Amino acid sequence: MDNPVDVKDTDNKPIDSERYAVQKKPLRKRMGLWLLVFFLLAQLFMVFYYDHEPPMFNVEQKAKQHAAMHNDNMVTGYVTAATFLEVTDVLLSKRGGYMSNDILPPFVLMDNVPNWEFGVLVQVRDMVRVMRNDISRSQSQSKEDDDLKEADPKFHFDNDSWWFPSTESMLKEGRMYFHAYLERLSDDNDMDAQFFARTDNLVTWLTLVEKRLGDLSQNLSASVGEDRVNTDNEGDDVATYSTYKPSELRVKTSWFEIDDNFYEARGATWALIHFLKAIEVDFKPVLEKKNALVSLQQIIRELEATQDTIWTPMILNGSGFGVFANHSLVMASYISRANAGVIDLRRILERN
Repeated sequence: MDNPVDVKDTDNKPIDSERYAVQKKPLRKRMGLWLLVFFLLAQLFMVFYYDHEPPMFNVEQKAKQHAAMHNDNMVTGYVTAATFLEVTDVLLSKRGGYMSNDILPPFVLMDNVPNWEFGVLVQVRDMVRVMRNDISRSQSQSKEDDDLKEADPKFHFDNDSWWFPSTESMLKEGRMYFHAYLERLSDDNDMDAQFFARTDNLVTWLTLVEKRLGDLSQNLSASVGEDRVNTDNEGDDVATYSTYKPSELRVKTSWFEIDDNFYEARGATWALIHFLKAIEVDFKPVLEKKNALVSLQQIIRELEATQDTIWTPMILNGSGFGVFANHSLVMASYISRANAGVIDLRRILERN
């Protein structure tokens, strides 16, 4: 059996190789520990860097830039369609890209931005569905636009699919079809692509916005827990239920979902502000005729307050009149006032 190879130290004294290997183990452990610490610090830095909400943008300015880039005519509906494309572009290409379907760290550990993305995506889905079914059609019996018919289901694809096809690929494909619609819309020789800025079309979209804002407000208000009277069938004596519900309900959002609801509301209102500003441009004659322009501007102002800077590192949800702030109730207050404004605006537009 061979003898172990000896290694000489600085004094030319032989050192047994087994003892030398034992002395090297603590060094390897320290290096492994430092690598782990570096990895964790890098992950923490990436979390703070990518936990970022995109800023607002000027809808008219972006529409003019898009028109100049593609030599388009800024016809009726161009600002709304261009704003839709810009909102979806921000959703996909913001800092960190689209995160809702990421399965690797640090993105899989982040939930604020993915919930923000879902709020934006819901507004995008509502807008493209109304564009397909109402705004681009002259009446209920008219033919739907071919590009919007293709774009609509792409935006309604799963929001967290990372395998083939991924959510990003479907959203990009939807943008491609919607961009084709915008190109045809700005072409004076194309009679098929239309944007009908009529009162009934605006009312249809506002009705949907009204329901979305009401849902967001209810979810946010439940952060502290409250007893609610069941008003599901109010005003209809013969209405029936599919399943029984008690006359009073105790509603409280789970502690793990409070910040999820908050950031979903931030994303939804961010997208909605841009769509409302675009609507203000394209539906201006309708709004001025009904003397409702100022009502829309007030709704936008209420929603803009939801985008104020958050000065705390986490979302606080103290009791209603407790020591700590409740960010969810503040957000719900802004959204409720905006929702009331949307209801009033819809009623104004529906008057003859």
